[in-house]
Amino acid sequence: MVPAAFFVLLAAALSLAMMLAWLSVLAGSKSGWVDATWSFLLGAAGLVAALTPLSGWEGEFARRLAVAVAAGVSASRLGLHIAHRTLGGGEDPRYAKLREEWGARWRFRLLVFLEIQAGAALLLAGTIFLAARNPAPGLQWTDVGGFLILLVAIVGEGIADAQLARFRSDPAHKDQVCDVGLWGFSRHPNYFFQWLGWTGYAVIAIGPVGGWPLGWAAVAGPVFMYWLLVHVSGIPPLEAHMWRTRGPAFAAYVERVNAFWPGPQTKEVSR
Repeated sequence: MVPAAFFVLLAAALSLAMMLAWLSVLAGSKSGWVDATWSFLLGAAGLVAALTPLSGWEGEFARRLAVAVAAGVSASRLGLHIAHRTLGGGEDPRYAKLREEWGARWRFRLLVFLEIQAGAALLLAGTIFLAARNPAPGLQWTDVGGFLILLVAIVGEGIADAQLARFRSDPAHKDQVCDVGLWGFSRHPNYFFQWLGWTGYAVIAIGPVGGWPLGWAAVAGPVFMYWLLVHVSGIPPLEAHMWRTRGPAFAAYVERVNAFWPGPQTKEVSR
């Protein structure tokens, strides 16, 4: 199979899967299942992008296998975490707010929104594809560095999610803001580590000397994920919800801790 045909088929599969997720929400499923579905889909797309035989794009099999494993583990951990959270919770406040804002056209707007997510998954699968298909012979020091970054990202995101889950499970913390553990260094450490993982793929794709021009296209992965998490569907709607529900406690938290990059707040913040 040639890469063009592969990506056309992958795009169609992602689009269809997100349409099925849309139909599930219309049938009454919690919107949290959308994010779980997207995570599992991205992992599956990464696996096939790394391992599918493609004419002229074989690459080092050990690298392809390692990239596939990293993509599968990362996406599965996040998908299972979101699925567990959805099973034990109510409607995702971000989707509830969108539905309120969209009004009578929410069904169509949600379909468009989910199809955009399918496109985002395709772009990110392309980053995984480039990491897996780097033509450099053998395993390079950038492979080791990239996989170490991925390991730190997967473990860090898992720790952040576990710390938040434990905090929320304690009735004494009702209506409080989680600022324990990693959450004392970043208001969204899970998002930070999620972004960090995509930098690992980019490091692998670029290689030790950056001699493969296409490898540089993998930088689109971390750049896009940063934009998505920090400016679009990650931090903005979540913090808007926190301002509405936590008020002064969240304001005090914002004054102390950066939104994304770990560290103390260094600038004046306005709501």
